[in-house]
Amino acid sequence: MSTLLSFILAISILVVIHEFGHFWVARRCGVKVLRFSVGFGKPLWSYTDKLGTEFSIAPIPLGGYVKMLDQREGDVKPEELHQAFNQKTVWQRIAIASAGPIANFIFAVFAYWSIFMMGTSGLVPVLGQVEENSPAYEQGLQAGDRIVAVADVAVDSFQEVSWQLISFIGETTELPLVVEDSQQVQRSIRIPIERWLTEQEAPDPMKALGIQPRQLPIEAIIGQVVEKGAAAQAGLVAGDKVVGIIGADTFIEIADWRDWVAVVRDNPEQSMDLLIERDGKELSIQLIPALKSIENGKTIGYVGAGIDPSAIPEIPSDWIAVTKLGPIDSLVQATIKTQQLIVFTLESLWKMISGDLSVKNLSGPITIAKVADSSASNGLQAFIGFLALLSVSLGVLNLLPIPVLDGGHIMFYAIEAIRGRALSERTQIMAVQVGMVLLMSLMVIAFYNDISRL
Repeated sequence: MSTLLSFILAISILVVIHEFGHFWVARRCGVKVLRFSVGFGKPLWSYTDKLGTEFSIAPIPLGGYVKMLDQREGDVKPEELHQAFNQKTVWQRIAIASAGPIANFIFAVFAYWSIFMMGTSGLVPVLGQVEENSPAYEQGLQAGDRIVAVADVAVDSFQEVSWQLISFIGETTELPLVVEDSQQVQRSIRIPIERWLTEQEAPDPMKALGIQPRQLPIEAIIGQVVEKGAAAQAGLVAGDKVVGIIGADTFIEIADWRDWVAVVRDNPEQSMDLLIERDGKELSIQLIPALKSIENGKTIGYVGAGIDPSAIPEIPSDWIAVTKLGPIDSLVQATIKTQQLIVFTLESLWKMISGDLSVKNLSGPITIAKVADSSASNGLQAFIGFLALLSVSLGVLNLLPIPVLDGGHIMFYAIEAIRGRALSERTQIMAVQVGMVLLMSLMVIAFYNDISRL
């Protein structure tokens, strides 16, 4: 239920912002707005203002619209002709059509401005484990190294590292990094990549390089145990400490929670003898991890046991990078962030078209709902960041030159401005039909991807 509410809240906010852009500029241009609707379908609530605009909320929360007076959509009284959309200059129509996406971009700027004003924090990009034989390992990176810059862009947190790495997905080039060792000696390295992560769904650049953040050791102490799960059936209870795995001729020590998770994941439906510590005494119990399917048809072991929160140590303050800016600097950085997102979104779309990025990364409403719920659960700042990201995506999508979208209308009006006359009605209808097919195809792919992730 919380997922649905988060989705409705997120979509409603962005729809209001987008449609308000159209509404505001339409009124500035003297166009009569007949209806401002959030959602589709028969209105659940409506209100008509003194200028004759009906504001309504409809039950299908997948978008919204602004309906304007237009001779092409019905009869217009002679005294209202000057208020009809189709009677406005081509430049006014372009302004009205582009106002929705622009409103989305403006919202993103102010959303990021508020985030920078509140302050951001993230893990300092000091490496923990570096996987053997990985691209990072082959270039000499090791635990304790700090990533200083990616592609000549200074980075202060792993979030910034990930953001810079993502832009290289699908590329065939060399990935330039500047790293600093524990003695504060800096060196530059270049990691060769070829059609990097092109075929992967939800690619993880840091995992692909073989690097991960340093982590504090967390004792393998069992917290919550899921009823009827593999852990419960084996007799594990909250407070048990996993010491190791007893083999025929070997003993595998479980040093921390990561070791425990790795052993469980790698041994689905395999019997193992656990040595645990309970109330100061050592006991041996038999455990058979259940089989669990994850993305891409892969399977892992799963026992249904969570970590004991009291075993999680506090992260040292020098491990955390905190950035808090003033009003002016926040606005500058917010503008830069929004511009980077616009470029990144366009590049990602082009990479999908050119085959350099899998279309499996295209997401629909189910994935959006899940992310909305997750971000809402992580606090106001995370939810605002999600809204800003989604707002930019919505703005870019609507500016694509596809008939039925804002960008398609802008394309028609631009052609009219160049030719001196509009395209024929037949040509526009055919173009809209093609646009509908294209848009429906994208929606089918997005829905299919959503369902395959369930």
